[in-house]
Amino acid sequence: MFLRLPPQGGNPRQISEVVNRILDGKINSTGLVTLATGNATTTTLYDARISEDSLIVFVPFSAASMADPVPYGAFQDTTDQTAASTTAAYAVTFNTTDYSAGVSVVSNSQITVRTGGIYNIQFSIQFANGNVAIQDVDIWFRKNGTDVAGSNSKFSVPNSHGGTDGHLIAALNFYIQLAADDYVQIMWATTSTDVSIEQIPTQTTPTRPSTPSAIVTVNKVDESSTSDIYASNQTQGQCTVNHFANSTADKTYRYVVLG
Repeated sequence: MFLRLPPQGGNPRQISEVVNRILDGKINSTGLVTLATGNATTTTLYDARISEDSLIVFVPFSAASMADPVPYGAFQDTTDQTAASTTAAYAVTFNTTDYSAGVSVVSNSQITVRTGGIYNIQFSIQFANGNVAIQDVDIWFRKNGTDVAGSNSKFSVPNSHGGTDGHLIAALNFYIQLAADDYVQIMWATTSTDVSIEQIPTQTTPTRPSTPSAIVTVNKVDESSTSDIYASNQTQGQCTVNHFANSTADKTYRYVVLG
């Protein structure tokens, strides 16, 4: 804390010191706050200088405050996925997490977010068709167990030829509004049980890496994606700091109180 003048005024030396500090940009309006953990989305900040009308600005202070600032996730599956019926819908599953910050896969298929906002979901699914005729697949999204209107796409998978399955990569991206703890599933249905979502092992001559059966990436893309820490519910001496769901220790920000 910087020197404060007494209510009745200070002597010339005290006044000079305070004024010179102000001219040097050293006003008594800064502090530090460390965000709550346990996937908390709010932290209470106590500071006697805060009022209902204060402007409070936050900037990263610790190395941890720069870690995982925006929710994202990348997941894939390394197994074959089949359809037992042409009249049923199936959820695409994912068994491998490549990258994850605030986004996770629950129960193998539920892509779950810890922070609300608009998300861009992109998928790539490797279909194989063992049938001698071209077969169709439908792919759509479900949000919290309910089909998302207008989210379906239809793909035609080439027929088998010369004893080799026909193959197709189905890929697209989709924007969707989600609240904290909402989940999305990628659903599929097919006109033939000969169609599957296929993983392909590492191949040789030439050497090629393995092919995941399904890949999905998730990114938060709305206006709060670059900065999602701000003050609300300001009263005299305290405010609520809103932020991305946090599970990182020592995520500390420096703040400035103006007004």
